[in-house]
Amino acid sequence: MQPAFAARVLRGAKELGVHTTLDTSGFLGAHATDAMLDDTDLVLLDVKSGDPETYRRVTGRDLEPTLVFGRRLAARGRRVWLRFVLVPGLTDAVDNVEKVAAYAAELEQIRPGTVERVEVLPFHQMGREKWHALGRSYELEDTQPPTAELTERVREQFRAHGLATY
Repeated sequence: MQPAFAARVLRGAKELGVHTTLDTSGFLGAHATDAMLDDTDLVLLDVKSGDPETYRRVTGRDLEPTLVFGRRLAARGRRVWLRFVLVPGLTDAVDNVEKVAAYAAELEQIRPGTVERVEVLPFHQMGREKWHALGRSYELEDTQPPTAELTERVREQFRAHGLATY
C-alpha cells in the first residue's frame, strides 16, 4: 500500500547489510518496482487458494495479481517461501490444494530454487477476539483447526510436486 516508503526502507536496509523480507499476498505486487525487488532477499508469499472463486471468497480480491507477482519474482530470481493457510471446509479441498501446489511447482520451473519452502499453516482461532473487538461479523466463528491427518495430507500434496514443505 506504500511502495515508495517500503522501497526506501528496503534500500536503506540493504545499504546497512541487513537481510530484507517482504511479507505479502502479492495482490499489489505490480506496485513493487524492479529496484525494490532487487533489494528484497526473501518474499513470504501468501497464496490463500488456487481456485479463483475460493480466493475471492477468502480475500475479497482476484487471484490473478498474486499469481502474476509470483511469476515475476521467479523470473527475477527472488527467493520465495510460499505460505498456504489450511482452513477446513474452505481451503482444504484436494483440487484447491493441488492448484496451489501446481502453481508453486510452476514457479520452480521458471527458475529452480525460487520456492525454497512451502509452509502449510493450520487455521487457528487466535484472531477471533480481534473481530469481536472491532464489532465485525466473524464468518469462521465455528471453524475448527484442521486435524493432524488433514494437515499432513495437504503437506504431502505439496511434497508430491517435489517441494520442501513444512
